[in-house]
Amino acid sequence: QVRLQESGPGLVKPSQTVSLTCDVSGDSITTGYRYWSWIRQPPGKGLEWIGYIDYNGDTYYSPALKSRTSFSRDTSKNRITLQLSSVTPEDTAVYYCASTTGIPTYYPSGLVCYAFRSDFQSWGQGTQVTVSS
Repeated sequence: QVRLQESGPGLVKPSQTVSLTCDVSGDSITTGYRYWSWIRQPPGKGLEWIGYIDYNGDTYYSPALKSRTSFSRDTSKNRITLQLSSVTPEDTAVYYCASTTGIPTYYPSGLVCYAFRSDFQSWGQGTQVTVSS
């Protein structure tokens, strides 16, 4: 059974960098054809796809966020990390990690990419990030 657990600082000040982790159990982040996505949901809005890191460590980012986003992984801990820099209150959202067994589906609208829950096989419960001074 695949389990994903997100963790983060909760409250962060504008201009800072936020680091979130996703701990994976029941599967290996290096298993072939596994893709590990970060997705966020601002209050009252839909799911925004941030990007993915795949089983080889290759990454792909939403154009809207790529300049401020960095994914990394620790294979010994089966952990994926999201770093989002220069945060503003517009980054306030619940942040999720989610997995697929193929390249994930996302829907571009301008520079922003959206996601649907049913396109992903496993989800974490999410972690709240609030950006406030």
